[in-house]
Parts: sequence; C-alpha cells; structure tokens
Amino acid sequence: MTPQRQRVLDAVATLGHATPEDVVARVSQDGGATLAPSTVYRALEALESLGVVGHTHLDHRAPSYHLADHADHIHLVCRSCGRVEQCDRSLAETFTGNVLGATGFVADVTHMAVHGQCAACASRS
Repeated sequence: MTPQRQRVLDAVATLGHATPEDVVARVSQDGGATLAPSTVYRALEALESLGVVGHTHLDHRAPSYHLADHADHIHLVCRSCGRVEQCDRSLAETFTGNVLGATGFVADVTHMAVHGQCAACASRS
C-alpha cells in the first residue's frame, strides 16, 4: 500500500460515499503533499482492483466510491430532492431470483442505484 493509496483510502473511509472529485478535495485537506487528480483516479482504480473499495453510479455523473465492506445495501436516489437513502440488498432477492430464472444472469445489486422519489417528495406529489 503506497502512501498515496493510503491517503485516498482514508479519504473514502471518512467520506462514506465520495466522487473522485470529493476524494481529491479531501486529500488536499489532509496535511500531506498535494496529489494530482490523476493520481487519485489511479489510486481509486487500484484500490478497486484489490477489492478494497467499490463504486456505485448514483446518477449519470461520476461514480461514488465507498469501502468494499459497505456494499451490503442498495442505494435509493430521489430524483426530486437528490436525497440518497439505503435499503438492505436482501429486499432485491425476489428481483435477482426472477432475473436468474428468466435469463440465467446472476445480478449484482450492490453496484446499482434505484431512482425514484423519497417518501417526503412522493407525499407532496
């Protein structure tokens, strides 16, 4: 583990869910030497290939990185207010079972985000 990768990993751990830009900003505030954004991107890729971090696409922009052991839930993204909630991935077992039975495809729901409306926004509609 290089010092640069450790700093990136520490930033992801602190932030919880973080875009690469969030990680760049956090690392620039940790008191260490400046890291180029390209170094942060390469560190995120390396940490993901090592299975230490994972990512989810919460929207059509940059992925959101998180610690790999944080992949035990599905992200619920409100299209109205932007709030991101979580639900246990076991709630998707019926869906993944149906996909498997119909297509033979083994779905990994830990990488996905479900878009819709949160309870507060839905009640206002």
